[in-house]
Amino acid sequence: MGFIMLQKDRERLRELARKQLEIANSPKNKERVALWKRHNTLVGERPVIHIEIDTFWQEVLPPLLQCEGEEARLLELTLLRQFSNMELFDDDKVVPEFFPVQPVNYATLFGHAVATTSATGSDGSSLGHHFEHFITDLEDDFEKLMQPSQYVIDKETPCKNMQVAEEIFGDILPVRMGAACLSAVPTQNVVHWMGMETMFCSMYDYPDEFKQMMDKIADDYIEFYRTLEREGVLLPTTGFAKLDQGSLCFTDELKDQGVLTSHDLWGHMDSQESVGVSPDMFAEFIFPYYRRIADEFGLLSYGCCEPVSASWEYIKTLPNLRKVSISPWCDEAFMAEQLRGSRTIFHRKPSPNYLGVGELLDEAAFREHIDATVKTAKGCKLEISQRDVYTINHDVGKVRRYVEIIRESIENHWSI
Repeated sequence: MGFIMLQKDRERLRELARKQLEIANSPKNKERVALWKRHNTLVGERPVIHIEIDTFWQEVLPPLLQCEGEEARLLELTLLRQFSNMELFDDDKVVPEFFPVQPVNYATLFGHAVATTSATGSDGSSLGHHFEHFITDLEDDFEKLMQPSQYVIDKETPCKNMQVAEEIFGDILPVRMGAACLSAVPTQNVVHWMGMETMFCSMYDYPDEFKQMMDKIADDYIEFYRTLEREGVLLPTTGFAKLDQGSLCFTDELKDQGVLTSHDLWGHMDSQESVGVSPDMFAEFIFPYYRRIADEFGLLSYGCCEPVSASWEYIKTLPNLRKVSISPWCDEAFMAEQLRGSRTIFHRKPSPNYLGVGELLDEAAFREHIDATVKTAKGCKLEISQRDVYTINHDVGKVRRYVEIIRESIENHWSI
């Protein structure tokens, strides 16, 4: 297909494609790919480190952009994201030997798209948003949750995106469909629909209706996975595919070709919104429905910011639980004791305050923080993902030094 683009933009994209392929084939990258594979199959010799750039990319990548055309800049940004971590921070984020084009598949549960009202600053930056709830009383509004869910499988958009990328630089860097884990976050859906206060009150005021709602959510997530299977759009999650919570899917334990089902893929779940209920209420109102969905996955990563230690007696029973999030609010020592010698990875999320607050990195304070994790998690399989950093004060060197301190801590304390 023809694609009109400034010649200098085209040359810039081809230059970046060559650079990505060169980095992907470098000994450093290949060694780290092998490290990820060993790590995810529980035989890695050291913890892996990933700095998630998604929340502060706007301070890092725009200054690197050179293309003028809007479409070219989007492609340029995507190319830069493939190798910026390794080039700028030198963490363990690895670089694929191909250009990934993301699928466009999603479910709108019960036919209600999430609506928000946003606030922006004078510079156009986002200051926050508010969800527009359509459930105010679960009993009165229950029929709104009985509408059929909508499953969108958009094959045309990714196909067009692939054709554009192939025409510009496909002779240099192969273009492939990207992949990501399957994700399910039922309590997040509920809070988007009714707010957290109404969710908590509904468990008490309308327990039967709440359980019926959760059961239908589980039904429809599972039906979405069946729809993806019937449409033949599931892709293997055994390589560079993104695993939610700042991780990667590398493994040789799952199917990597042929006809796939959800049971051949990584899945991710979390329930941050239920942090305000007791473990007993979690067991009654949340966990049975999470367990039904979790049964659909080949391997499972669980958790986000919630302290999983509070409900660990239930979470630990989830099938094929390979990674669990150890957030800053988690009982780190308890979880280390529980996971030591197990087949579940201690996926630590350090506090974002050390990197994201203040112009200068307090090296002594952060070293104490990360040393505590490395020492506490000895005997576990440790993964470190830095997430939820919204500004680095435009200081890339601050991030690079942050990674160096983590590596020094591992060197000093992990193998002793």
